[in-house]
Amino acid sequence: MSIQTTKPKFLYGTAWKEDRTQELVELAVAQGFRAIDTANQRKHYDEAGVGRAIAAAIESGKTTREDMFLQTKFTYQRGQDHRLPYDPDAPISDQVRQSFDNSLAHLQTTYIDSYILHGPSTRTGLARDDWAAWKAMEEIHASGRTRHLGISNVGLDQLKALCDGASVLPEYVQNRCYASKGWDRDIRAFCAANGIAYQGFSLLTANRAVLKQPELIKIAKRHGKSLNQTLFRFALDVDMVVLTGTTNADHMKADLAIVDFKLSEGEIKIIENLMLA
Repeated sequence: MSIQTTKPKFLYGTAWKEDRTQELVELAVAQGFRAIDTANQRKHYDEAGVGRAIAAAIESGKTTREDMFLQTKFTYQRGQDHRLPYDPDAPISDQVRQSFDNSLAHLQTTYIDSYILHGPSTRTGLARDDWAAWKAMEEIHASGRTRHLGISNVGLDQLKALCDGASVLPEYVQNRCYASKGWDRDIRAFCAANGIAYQGFSLLTANRAVLKQPELIKIAKRHGKSLNQTLFRFALDVDMVVLTGTTNADHMKADLAIVDFKLSEGEIKIIENLMLA
């Protein structure tokens, strides 16, 4: 069995898809996406819908499990609604194990490619619960049931602390990425220096003002690309993994088509500094 070993450049994000989750994930796979991001957090995701979509795509011959990269997350109770995937009275380590086993069932698979801690339990630093959760994730990793670990919604101080204290280092960081905050430049630099792949989400929805900037419009016209494509190309060129959650088949195709051009160093620098003045 040949497992996908290369890190994806694109992830199809499944948040807020609700009863359209299966339909849209099947559509994304049909358009060429082979990496899917979800979470065992029924408040915002339908993880079981993702699993049904992947199973259907495999059954129809559109893909194989080995060709897919499936990423899901453990979410603390504060980020959940009443539909919890674990016993809220259990220790955090047990909650992680219960949530993971539940994810395997939802996704109809025997392993997860990337398992993510869906944000630390506090705004600064790492609390006892975070270390308990990460230890449980490390044990799952040691069992071979997940191939990579990661963390999302994380600050630089927290990421440094995790890397200093963990036995298994994170291989992915997934953050909301704002132009007004330098596109998470400090965290991206730390990731680059430590072999961590940075996944940027809300690249469009968090940066609507950027899409109106004359400088970006000029760059897009120069390449004959849309504003969305140009912004995603920028993300690839600064070594981000691009998350997109579009529900439009044409947009899915357009997103994946950005591999056929690159921005110049000067254009990258312009976009890097948009909204910072």
